Amino acid sequence: MTEHIFISTASIFGMLAIIFGAFGAHALKKKLNEDQLKSFETGVKYQMYHALVLLILGFNFKYTTQAIYWCFTLGILLFSFSIYALVLSDAKGKKLKFLGPVTPIGGLLFVIGWFLLLINHL
Repeated sequence: MTEHIFISTASIFGMLAIIFGAFGAHALKKKLNEDQLKSFETGVKYQMYHALVLLILGFNFKYTTQAIYWCFTLGILLFSFSIYALVLSDAKGKKLKFLGPVTPIGGLLFVIGWFLLLINHL
């Protein structure tokens, strides 16, 4: 794995976070209730936070491992994308409840990624 993969992944997730954030702020603002909109925004924030971390790690490649990459990448997919699906499906009245347990798994992957970063840097 190279720094280019980190930077490319970060760029894709960062770009999508901007698109999803704009989509939520404009197109979904009238379709979602306040709680749904907050949840959607949480997904966008955590996606962007971890895209930025991947970007920083790509430029400081000596501080990272493949495990950190996969924890953050899968964390984004499981945490943020499950929130998007839960919110959008709930807004349509067909909440995908099976995704409920997926979100905390993504959050746990974020925590593990940060822990791995800590012990890798010590």
